[in-house]
Amino acid sequence: MLGATLLLGACAGVKPEAKFPDPDEEKRYRNGSVLGGEGGFTLLGPRRADANAQDAQGIGVNSYLWRASLDTLAFMPIVSADPFGGVILTDWYSPPETPNERFKVNLYILDRQLRADGVRVSVFRQQRANGAQGGTWSDAGVNNETASRLEDTILTRARQLRIAQTADSR
Repeated sequence: MLGATLLLGACAGVKPEAKFPDPDEEKRYRNGSVLGGEGGFTLLGPRRADANAQDAQGIGVNSYLWRASLDTLAFMPIVSADPFGGVILTDWYSPPETPNERFKVNLYILDRQLRADGVRVSVFRQQRANGAQGGTWSDAGVNNETASRLEDTILTRARQLRIAQTADSR
């Protein structure tokens, strides 16, 4: 214990080589990464310029796609909505006209840009066995067009929101 105290005490007069804050830190981030120029990789998250742009917007995905997704799925009970990860999960929903059938949607926003491939939807369907009130639910097939039509509806709504905001800002 005494040896460790003496060793640490001997280091008290040593001055560190680096000066903090590092004056070159901003330049390294501006050039693309900690380890190199443009096209290099950053060790701990996005570059500072990218992080500041994300903070300014407030959510991690395209805001038009996010709002359009919430508008489109408003009739279903939402279990989870993560605006930073771009994930919306709904609970089971039974349409009033078909009470022995229910649907669930998982929606993923994949890009920060308003693009046709920026949203992915998965639809799940179940039917009640024998149509009885107390019957058990079992998985049923979903037409492939259902998810595609839902994606198209969201993209159309997102474009409408963007056009409306562009018109208002003029």
